[in-house]
Amino acid sequence: MGADQHVVNRLLREMRTGNSEAFTQLLPLVYEELHQIAGWQRRKWEGEDTLDTTALLHEAYIRLVDHSGQRWESYPHFLAVAATAMRQVLMDYAKRKQAVKRGGGLKRVPMLEIDLAFDKSVSIDEARSEALIALDASLRRLADVDSRQSRIVECRFFGGMTIEETATALGIAPITVRRGWTMAKSWLHHDLTKTVEEST
Repeated sequence: MGADQHVVNRLLREMRTGNSEAFTQLLPLVYEELHQIAGWQRRKWEGEDTLDTTALLHEAYIRLVDHSGQRWESYPHFLAVAATAMRQVLMDYAKRKQAVKRGGGLKRVPMLEIDLAFDKSVSIDEARSEALIALDASLRRLADVDSRQSRIVECRFFGGMTIEETATALGIAPITVRRGWTMAKSWLHHDLTKTVEEST
């Protein structure tokens, strides 16, 4: 993480005590890292055919401002929340595009496309928006079953965080992240397979 974490953590503490200026001071310090996360997320979602990185970051920033009173415990926690905000912006954008293309409905998603979307080893251009929308819906169902596993997926897959960064962001041990990541991927794959089968 590039920003001075001591300064960032101090500003996060000041925000928790009601200092409204702290959030304004925070943005320039974390802008570059947020910009990198935004670039990674938008390419992961739909190649170059999506919101540009700066637009995505600014849209997410507006959502973060609306939640600037919440308790961000650490810099990694803040980045995790920012990554979630970016995911929500891209979800809204992808759904609007699909509604225009298909008259409001999403087509059934082949399981192969979902596997490609979830597999970080394949080219990001292979992951299509339909698969990622289906994955997002499944992730919401996982949150109802196990919120921690859902948050691990948000950090790892949508936020691009390492095991260690995810552990810090969520305040849990790295081994717990590894175990939760494995279990969450298995649960999501089962849920998505079931959803595809039921739609056939």
